[in-house]
Amino acid sequence: MNTVSESISTAFELIISADPVLLSIVLRSLAVSACACALACAVGMVAGAWLAVARFRGHGFVLVLLNTSLALPSVVVGLVVYLLLSHSGPLGFLGWLFSFQAMVLAQAVLVCPVVTALVRQTISDAERLHGEQLRSLRAREWLRGLLLVWDERFALLTIVITGFGRAISEVGAVMVVGGNIEGYTRVMTTAIALETSKGDLPLALALGLLLLCVVLLLNMLAAVVRRWRERRDAGLSGLFGRVGAGT
Repeated sequence: MNTVSESISTAFELIISADPVLLSIVLRSLAVSACACALACAVGMVAGAWLAVARFRGHGFVLVLLNTSLALPSVVVGLVVYLLLSHSGPLGFLGWLFSFQAMVLAQAVLVCPVVTALVRQTISDAERLHGEQLRSLRAREWLRGLLLVWDERFALLTIVITGFGRAISEVGAVMVVGGNIEGYTRVMTTAIALETSKGDLPLALALGLLLLCVVLLLNMLAAVVRRWRERRDAGLSGLFGRVGAGT
């Protein structure tokens, strides 16, 4: 019991004193996840919006593949990215294996299906409400997609937050492609796993507490965005109701 209490006390001391090792791991984790989330959202939002409004042969099969990719284990994604970036792989010439870029790519591959699926569902729901009106105006698929994306921008912001949370809490893929190299590719999740196995509980606890704080802040931000969206929608419905009553 004394060991646990001492470890917790030391963990808080590391956080309060802004320990350089602790700070570097946290900042690296945030940078990797932010870059991965930005890359995944750039691809996933376009793909999700297109899948929501487009109709083509094999559309249902593509959706099945997309939903299947949501259940891919992170270590499998890490293995695939590792094979692609290895010296004998097709992307070996980049020299990215065990680097910052490799971790960003692995996390982006993990997050992209999540973003794509959520965006597709969000835009599909919006398309069922407003699609007929847009089609009556003879809007093309790409224009319908853009208009619906703008209309659902608050919901899409929540998806971005969800994607970042998925990225920063991932451990398997970045462990495989990053190598968990101290001062170079070690992030919060991989450091927690390593320090716990080494018995360095204070650092592992400090990182765990900070990771929980990041996740908590993300959920609070998502809740604020949802509340903001609900108030906006309520205001718009009230406005349209008054206009309808006036006419």
